[in-house]
Amino acid sequence: MINIILCGGSGTRLWPISRTLMPKQFVKLFDEQSLFQLTVKRNSKVCDSQFIISNTEQYFLALDQLEELNKTNNKYLLEPIGRNTAPAIALACMALGKDEIVLVTPSDHLIKDEDEYKKVLEKAEELAKEDNLVTFGITPTFAETGFGYIESIKDSYYVKAFHEKPDSKTAQSYLDAGNYYWNSGMFMFKAGVFLEELKIYSPEIYESSLTAYNKSKKDNVIRIAHDDMANIPEDSIDFAVMEKSQKVKVVPSDINWSDVGSFDALFEELPKDINGNTLNDKHISINSKNNLVYGKDKYISTIDVKDLIIVDTGDALLVSKKGSSQKVKQVVNEIKKTTDLHNIHLTAHRPWGTYTVLEDTPGYKIKTIVVKPGKKLSLQKHYHRNEHWIVVSGTATVTVGDTTKLIRPNESTYIKMGEIHRLSNEGKIPVVLIEAQVGEYTGEDDIVRLEDDFNRN
Repeated sequence: MINIILCGGSGTRLWPISRTLMPKQFVKLFDEQSLFQLTVKRNSKVCDSQFIISNTEQYFLALDQLEELNKTNNKYLLEPIGRNTAPAIALACMALGKDEIVLVTPSDHLIKDEDEYKKVLEKAEELAKEDNLVTFGITPTFAETGFGYIESIKDSYYVKAFHEKPDSKTAQSYLDAGNYYWNSGMFMFKAGVFLEELKIYSPEIYESSLTAYNKSKKDNVIRIAHDDMANIPEDSIDFAVMEKSQKVKVVPSDINWSDVGSFDALFEELPKDINGNTLNDKHISINSKNNLVYGKDKYISTIDVKDLIIVDTGDALLVSKKGSSQKVKQVVNEIKKTTDLHNIHLTAHRPWGTYTVLEDTPGYKIKTIVVKPGKKLSLQKHYHRNEHWIVVSGTATVTVGDTTKLIRPNESTYIKMGEIHRLSNEGKIPVVLIEAQVGEYTGEDDIVRLEDDFNRN
């Protein structure tokens, strides 16, 4: 069995913790582990390998976090643009044998009852081997209006209908009926059976996905061309196949599941102190109760407050009442109008390492840059800024124009605007340097890449 892990999505409901270039599934929220890592560890107990579906930025995040888990038996498929879950799963299944059983899971869900989860997977595998398309229905614990529902035929695994997100009265009726389940977005089936059903019920998605797959670059990573991906109709697996097929079964799953889809949901999952506040070494609490307090850099003091969500990430601060955190998406929509705060953190992760913005002021920007051993930045130039590099530790190999030289700790170099340059780390320890950019524009999009080890544009 192989675990297809869907890594798409930017997790805007958990902004400012989650950003486009560091979505919630890769943020280490639980004992210095991410939801993505917990997904891999959980499913590795029953699956032989992982098949990661992501965009380019998420691919490198996944690589780093899989390396931390010492997981090397992985497949990757990179989407230049998202077309929802049906095309993503179809493209992955086209790379597998038709009788390969796949477990399709999101990368950002939490499952705490792993013993019951194992039993659920065993039953799903039985049904999948009989050529069924299996979905997992989460046993509801309250009348949730934020999830879709699966209605089963009572006392059986047969699906009667799928239902969109209900109003509160309808959700309560589903809960009372006892044969309705939250739609988890997890599936199990043979790769070939899914493709056959997709071909029957959504032939345009099937044919355009097959064309895109056949034209893709297939080395260690399957890379789909942008135009070929854009030609695939956008649709979810539910609409494209599951709601139409006659082969669908649902396995009731009482597995202590959460999609961690809001700060209210996150609050329920984090450990707390005796006053019900989330544990945080930098939180000073005076008569404050039942608050989610997140922040790693600054001390956060609260006095006589309760039921608040307080999130500090250095460049953004969110304060909300508990129960109102679903409105964070509205904040993100406003943020997009004026800044790039929805997109990136002060510390940005790149395939070669990280950079952290220390100061960003009109006319100049100061960063720390960390380059991992054996890695190098793209061969590049800038049109609007000059750069000064000062090495703090390690030995940097610096190419400027036709000249390549070593820069050691407490040494520096200067790159004029428009000069072609590159930074490499050929040593055994990380290179740490300070970069000072000076110019009329210091945005991250002022990079012209001439060569790149990581196939970025």
